[in-house]
Amino acid sequence: MIFLKNSIFFILASCFVTASFAQSFTPASRTELGLMLGGSHYFGDLNQDKLLRETHPAVQVLMRYNIHSRLAFRANIGIGSVSGDDSKSTNPLLVNRNLSFKSIIVEGAAGVEFNFLKYQVGHKKYNFTHYIVAQLALFYMNPKTKYNGRWYDLRDIGTEGQGTKLSTHRRYSPIQFSIPIGIGFKFSPAKRFSIGIEYGIRKTFTDYIDDVKSDTYISSGRMATENSPLAAKLANRSLNQDEYGVRGNANTKDWYSFFGITITLQLGKHNICVQP
Repeated sequence: MIFLKNSIFFILASCFVTASFAQSFTPASRTELGLMLGGSHYFGDLNQDKLLRETHPAVQVLMRYNIHSRLAFRANIGIGSVSGDDSKSTNPLLVNRNLSFKSIIVEGAAGVEFNFLKYQVGHKKYNFTHYIVAQLALFYMNPKTKYNGRWYDLRDIGTEGQGTKLSTHRRYSPIQFSIPIGIGFKFSPAKRFSIGIEYGIRKTFTDYIDDVKSDTYISSGRMATENSPLAAKLANRSLNQDEYGVRGNANTKDWYSFFGITITLQLGKHNICVQP
């Protein structure tokens, strides 16, 4: 009987302590805010295989809400830019194609971050882990090119006949959908403070980040007559002006990435216990 009473007391005490610890983790103590400082680049028709080619500075504002020691809700807003230039290629066919572009990328994403090890900001034992990120995102793009010293918005020009009788396609939207997937490593050297490194690639559902999709060129004469003379000049910038050459690859989509160093601060009071 005494043993039963002691057992019941122990169970109730354990529940009380567990509940107390759980209540001590407030929404603020579970939340981290910070930045990722690094770069951005893209893969597509104007960069088919070179990792980090044409890398540009990028920044993200990020938020983590730590659900428990292995899982966090993750949201971030980032801005960077991407570009490509055939003149920098080592492939003579691409050099002859002579296309180039740049585009701003503004992204908003939300999803989950999974820690492979138990992790708690400021904890003496569980203060580091590698992790993966999986999100859904919307991003804004606006491909431009420089011609005769002036920059032109390629979407408005319709270099593949979009929005005219030359094509069945409408002008593509500057707002597109992507799936960010990333890997990273983070550690907490002090209470409420975390730093890390991350690389994230974005699968998109558009082939127009670089304004190049069609396999073939539309004849310059038809483009000039049914669209505009400027569209004809920007659609085919090949050095030999071959209208039967290859413009792009309609069977692939474009990708882009954000990567860099992350720095976050826990908003609430540090807790020595591992988050339940």
